[in-house]
Amino acid sequence: MVIELIVVGKTDSPEVDTLVAGYQKRVNRYARFNIITVPDAKTTKGMSPPEVRRAEAVGILKQLNPGDHVVLLDEKGGQLRSVDFARWLQGRMNTGLKRLVFVIGGPYGFDKAVYDRANEAVSLSKMTFSHQIVRALFAEQLYRAFTILRNEPYHHE
Repeated sequence: MVIELIVVGKTDSPEVDTLVAGYQKRVNRYARFNIITVPDAKTTKGMSPPEVRRAEAVGILKQLNPGDHVVLLDEKGGQLRSVDFARWLQGRMNTGLKRLVFVIGGPYGFDKAVYDRANEAVSLSKMTFSHQIVRALFAEQLYRAFTILRNEPYHHE
């Protein structure tokens, strides 16, 4: 199974990029993990938030294949403890999925078309984080999930 993380726009923080790249390298020891950046809406000045979401949805939806299992990282999604997320991930891997796709939207969230295409949504916290820092938080949790599944000494409980 390939795990894809679709993100909207490039980060303007080299520190976040470095952190994400480090966790991406770690995760790739367990499974193929790719990050796909779709362009953010170029002309956001004068665009309403719904128009920005619609423009970003076009780029997100172009990256999806019919058989993909799509999970939105969204504040409205269900919350899982790290151990539960690891079990959830194992369950998805056991189904024979070819691609498990996680999506982080832009600063205004997701358009209805993206919600309609998603299979489910997961929230990383009840708190709101910038769409850029969520990349690092998610990459770390994905790495943590694999170490939990392999019973490696990273997660302490």
